[in-house]
Formats: sequence, C-alpha cells, structure tokens
Amino acid sequence: MNTPVTYALLATCVVGFFLQQGAAGDALLINFALWPVGATPGMPAFQPWQLLTYGFLHSGTAHLVFNCLALWMFGSDLERFWRSQAFLLFVLVCIVGAGLTQLVVGMLGDDPRPTIGISGGVYGVLLGFGMMFPNRIIMPLFPPIPMKANFVVMLFAGIELFLAVFGTGGGVAHFAHLGGLATGFVLIQYWRGRLPIKPKRLLRY
Repeated sequence: MNTPVTYALLATCVVGFFLQQGAAGDALLINFALWPVGATPGMPAFQPWQLLTYGFLHSGTAHLVFNCLALWMFGSDLERFWRSQAFLLFVLVCIVGAGLTQLVVGMLGDDPRPTIGISGGVYGVLLGFGMMFPNRIIMPLFPPIPMKANFVVMLFAGIELFLAVFGTGGGVAHFAHLGGLATGFVLIQYWRGRLPIKPKRLLRY
C-alpha cells in the first residue's frame, strides 16, 4: 500500500527548507516559526498558526535529513497500519502538542529564540511505532545496536528527559520532543478507548 501522507510530509519539509534558503527565508521564520508567547519587544509575535507551521521549517541540512529519515523509517509502516487519514491526524496533533509544550516551557524560562522542525511530530511517530510494533527489531543510527522498538522508545524518551532537565539545551527543544511523545501516547490511549472520553471508533492495534 502506498504511503501518500508520509511522502507529502517529507516533501513539505524539503520545500520549506529550500524556501528558507532564498530571499523569503527571513519572512518565513518571522511569520511561520514558533515564537514565544509574550516575546521581547522588537521580536516577532506568537501567532496561532505557528503551532503547526513551525514543524515544516528546519535549522539546517542535518536537522532536515535526520527528521525526514526518521519520519520515513517509522512513519511509512505506521501509515500502512493505521491508514492515511488517521496517520495524518496523529502527526499533526503531535506537532501541535510539542509546540504547546515548548510554549509553556518558554513562558517559564527566558529564551527568546523561535522553535522550528518536525522533531516533535517525529517523536510522536516513534512512540506510535513502538506501541503498534513493540517487538519489531530495529537498528537506530545511535546507538547502532539491534533493539526492540519498545525499548528504543524508552531509551530515547529517557535521553530526552535527561537532556531536558540536566542539559544546557544547546539550541535543541528537548521539551518539545517530550511533548510530542506525550501527545502521541494520550492520543493513542484515546483511540483505544482507555480515557474517560471515548472515540466513535476504536483504533486498530
């Protein structure tokens, strides 16, 4: 079965990145990156649509390549399993959830920098892959050791939590990654009928 949503998301990320390299690059960042709420005077202001559009801009080639590779690796099977409509909704909700998490963290701190990248959505996809195919053996780029998918999810979640709490940040939105993971988990639990609010149709799993 084809995976049109996965390829459409990849294409949107690539097109967004190349547009950033042109004359419209600054305008794209000003209008479509995720800027903190209550930004410093003279800085671009937060707009609601940025909760979605920030996911399709990237800070560099490595950022783009790693996100796209992970989205393709884990998203293709997940889209085949869930079907395209559910997969698209899942990724977009994870992007928004990651963005909301970053906004809250930003309000508690003092970092005026914007957030960009589909990483939060990718972490949600990784979580979904690990929950749907927990015993699938995969080999992440780091560490290059064959592991079960559910263990990979726990490993990366632990790394992100450690870096978010004890790391210096280094320009990486670790809390957004955790927000994407948490959002994906809650949405899957909702689709499985395990929350007080029940879906009209249960998730295939």
